[in-house]
Amino acid sequence: MGEYSEIKALKRFSDLITVEQFGLGRFVDGKPRPEDIASAQRGLKRVEAIMAADEYTVVILEEANVAANYGLIRVQDILDLIINKPHDKELVITGRHASPRIIDKADLVTEMKPVKHYYEKGVAARIGIEK
Repeated sequence: MGEYSEIKALKRFSDLITVEQFGLGRFVDGKPRPEDIASAQRGLKRVEAIMAADEYTVVILEEANVAANYGLIRVQDILDLIINKPHDKELVITGRHASPRIIDKADLVTEMKPVKHYYEKGVAARIGIEK
């Protein structure tokens, strides 16, 4: 599992925020391996259980659109979460390449795109900012 800067930052709020990661930290691009798909499916089952429970009011599926785009989970799995979402919960789904079906079903869609980024000039992730 990856030790990304946002995960490190969220640890500071561990009394308020629970983070569970299901990506194995190795799959980045290309064809997912069976163990990547199995881990994503475990994560999906966990999200389904969380949505059915009364413990959390906000559930964030970080990079779920990417996972669906690469076949780790199905678009229909995300749609089912949206359709079956209890009215008192917020469901946030992030990541590029959102399916038009997900965009159509969502209540709010935001697209972020870099207009200018120092990465294009070769500046790597900076400690304390992106890393």
